[in-house]
Amino acid sequence: MLVGGRGTRLRPLTLSAAKPMLPTAGVPFLTHQLARAGAAGVDHVVLATSYRAETFEAHFGDGSAFGLDLEYVTETEPMGTGGGIRNVAARLRGAADSPVLVFNGDVLSGHDIAAQVALHRDREAAVTLHLTHVADPRAFGCVPIDNQGRVRAFLEKAANPITNLINAGCYVFRRDVIDEIPYGRPVSVERETFPQLLESGAYVAGFVDSSYWLDLGTPAAFVQGSCDLVRGIAPSPAVPGHLGDALVLAGAKVSPSAVVVGGSCIGANASVGDGAEIHGCVVFDDAVIEGGAVVRGSVIGRGARIGAGAVLDGVVIGDGADIGGGNELVTGARVWPGAVIAPGSVRFSSDE
Repeated sequence: MLVGGRGTRLRPLTLSAAKPMLPTAGVPFLTHQLARAGAAGVDHVVLATSYRAETFEAHFGDGSAFGLDLEYVTETEPMGTGGGIRNVAARLRGAADSPVLVFNGDVLSGHDIAAQVALHRDREAAVTLHLTHVADPRAFGCVPIDNQGRVRAFLEKAANPITNLINAGCYVFRRDVIDEIPYGRPVSVERETFPQLLESGAYVAGFVDSSYWLDLGTPAAFVQGSCDLVRGIAPSPAVPGHLGDALVLAGAKVSPSAVVVGGSCIGANASVGDGAEIHGCVVFDDAVIEGGAVVRGSVIGRGARIGAGAVLDGVVIGDGADIGGGNELVTGARVWPGAVIAPGSVRFSSDE
C-alpha cells in the first residue's frame, strides 16, 4: 500500500498526521483499506511509508490484531508511485507470475478486489487496473479500453478526455513486472510505467467496476468519505459501531437537545452542547462544540473548541484551535492548529 504522501491538500489536518492516519468514521483511514484487503483474502501487506512513517507501525504493529502480516518500508526521499512500489519489491512474496495488489493510500472504494485479481489471472495480464466512471475525468488518469477490456492508452490528467473512464488507484501487478521498474530513482506509474508497458505491447487489462469510489484528497471529499462510511454508503467492515445517521465514540458527551446527523462522527471524549447542530461533520477526539453552535460539512480537529452560537460551514479547524462564540466561517476557511479567534470577530475567513 502506498501511504507515503504528505497530503498537502488536506492541511492543516496533515500537519500533525499522515493522511492515511486521519480519523475517518472513527478509525484511521488506512484501517478501512486493510480491513477490505483482509476480507478479500490478502494476508501479507507491505506499507510503503515516508511522511510521519513512525506513526504507522506505532498504531498497527505487526498487523496480527487485524489478521494480517504487516511490514514497513520507509522512503528516505520521495520516489513517486512507481518508485515506491519498486522500493518494497524485496519484501514481496510469491513466484514471478504471482499477483501483487497495490493500493493508493487515499482512495475509498467498494470495488470487488477478489474479482479484479481473478480477471488479472484469467487474462494473464502484466498489470490490471481498477477503472471507474466519473462525471469529470480531467483531474484523473483517463484510460480508454477496447471491447475486450484491454487498455489502449493512459492519458494522465488530459485537458480533453476521450473517455470518462479513469484510473481508480488499485492495481494488480504480475510480480516480475515490479522488478522491471527502475530502482533507486523517482518513477511515476501513471506517466512512465503504464505508458511504457503499453508501448511494449504488454497486456494491460482494465477491470471496470462502478461501485462506490472516492478520492479523499480534499477536505470536502474527506468529510464525505467519513460520512458515507458511517451511513453505510461506502462499505467497510472496520466502522466501530452501528451504521446510521451518526457515530458517537466512547466517552463522547452529546446533549439530548443537540442534533447530530448526516453521518457525522463525534470523536472519543468530545462534547456537543445544548442545542448545537452537527450536520455531516467529522469531529476529532477531545473537541468541544458549545451550545447553539451550528457546524455543517466541516472537520473539527483534536481538542479544538467551537464557541457558543458559532456557525461553521465547509471549514477545517486545526487541532487545538479556539473559535470564539458568535463567529461565522464558511466555504473553504481553514484555521491552523492552536489559532485563537476572538468571539464575534469573524464573519468569513479563509486560510487563517
